[in-house]
Amino acid sequence: MRRVTALIVAAGRGSRFGGPLPKQYALLAGQPVLRRTIVAFHAAGIDRVEVVIGPGDDAHYAAATDGLDLPAPIQGGASRQQSVLNGLEALAGNPPDLVAIHDAARPFVRGAEIEACLAAASVEGIDGAVLGIPLADTLKRVGDGNAVTETVPRRDLWRAQTPQVFRFAPLLAAHRAAAPLAAAEATALTDDAAVAERAGLKVVMVAGSDDNRKITTAEDRLSTRMETPTALGFDVHGFGPGTAVMLGGVAVPHSQALAGHSDADVALHALTDAVLGTIGAGDIGKHFPPSDPQWRGASSDRFLRHAVDLVTARGGRIVHLDVTIVCEAPKVGPHRDAIVRSIARIADIAPDRVSVKATTTEGLGFTGRREGVAAQALATVELPRS
Repeated sequence: MRRVTALIVAAGRGSRFGGPLPKQYALLAGQPVLRRTIVAFHAAGIDRVEVVIGPGDDAHYAAATDGLDLPAPIQGGASRQQSVLNGLEALAGNPPDLVAIHDAARPFVRGAEIEACLAAASVEGIDGAVLGIPLADTLKRVGDGNAVTETVPRRDLWRAQTPQVFRFAPLLAAHRAAAPLAAAEATALTDDAAVAERAGLKVVMVAGSDDNRKITTAEDRLSTRMETPTALGFDVHGFGPGTAVMLGGVAVPHSQALAGHSDADVALHALTDAVLGTIGAGDIGKHFPPSDPQWRGASSDRFLRHAVDLVTARGGRIVHLDVTIVCEAPKVGPHRDAIVRSIARIADIAPDRVSVKATTTEGLGFTGRREGVAAQALATVELPRS
């Protein structure tokens, strides 16, 4: 199995961005840009993420990555090229097969784009793969007085993005070889693909999207257009042997438990389906098939957290979660506050953005006959408009 490390470059000062913080630590829809970028790679299945930061940014980094369980950051250099080299050298003791180098200020990258670059760089005879977009605009070369001197053919021209994925050993060698270059020549190497090209490595382009834009100025962040989709989730579980019912991540004492492949938490299952619905990502069974033995008895907080991470990877955030629990017993009221706090913790939102209600069916239907519990949930999220 290939070993992959994502190297997030967050050492820049963002002089064009302005404001009290470098752009990678500024908030975007309530979360630091860097955090959104890291979560996008976690959501894509890359477990090892290393971050290169600028001098004096340790406190900003700690605040932005709180709870993400990352290794200590790598200290960057005076230039992007030096920062990347520092990161590669830090990985050399336990090198991955592939390294995905990504700008911290590109928080909207999609999992499918990351995987496409990894797949392209894994092909035999290929040393690296760069995400990018073919140019669509007409290009003009301009001289003195802004006079147009030439129309430049756009055929075969692409705009390079990140991630840029490479086989680790050749890229490290290429960066080491480029390190002694004179300042003017080094400045011309504007990305890792340029360093790789200079070393004669074979690099291919992978089609990306305009959504994977880089935040450069404060206007880039503020102009991010947002939409607020809402989706519904519903789940049912019957009673079985046991002494407690799992509701919203809280074990509620009862004469029976809910039966299911996981811990049968109807509230979290309904919420998971609702959150997945906001991004059109299918249902809980698609992501956690009940036929898969690894989910037998699993805690359902993992399901809701996965759905939340997928929203975050799209550059979005959870705005509000609402769940109604339908049963004759157990009584939900005494445990409502604990359930609210539990859901808020799992979804990484404030408790006042969680609503938990309970009702009965007045003795009607399977819940009225005390055969099980149902839950209906509504999720509202905020997402960048494409």
